[in-house]
Amino acid sequence: METKIFSALAEPTRLRMVEMLKDGPLSVGDIAERLSLRQPQASKHLRVLLEAGLVEVEAQANRRNYKLRTEPLEALDGWLEAYRKIWSERFDNLDDYLRQLQSKDND
Repeated sequence: METKIFSALAEPTRLRMVEMLKDGPLSVGDIAERLSLRQPQASKHLRVLLEAGLVEVEAQANRRNYKLRTEPLEALDGWLEAYRKIWSERFDNLDDYLRQLQSKDND
């Protein structure tokens, strides 16, 4: 798993940007305005997301529109799947244990 993705998403402003972009492409100005940032600040955060492969940029006249890329998020989801299985098994074991305790109390 690419550590750049985790590093990029660890910063709250960038995580909020990703959340915003899931609804569709936005310009740097739109992102900056919605997050109450200056445009240079927004551009720096977007550059980190771009380098991590989480967004792609499309130039339209004098605007730069950023769009969320799903591939890195799908890879992240695949990586997390192994951990979901572990937790599911642990919860199932806990459920079995609690049922055993409950049946002993009822005896």
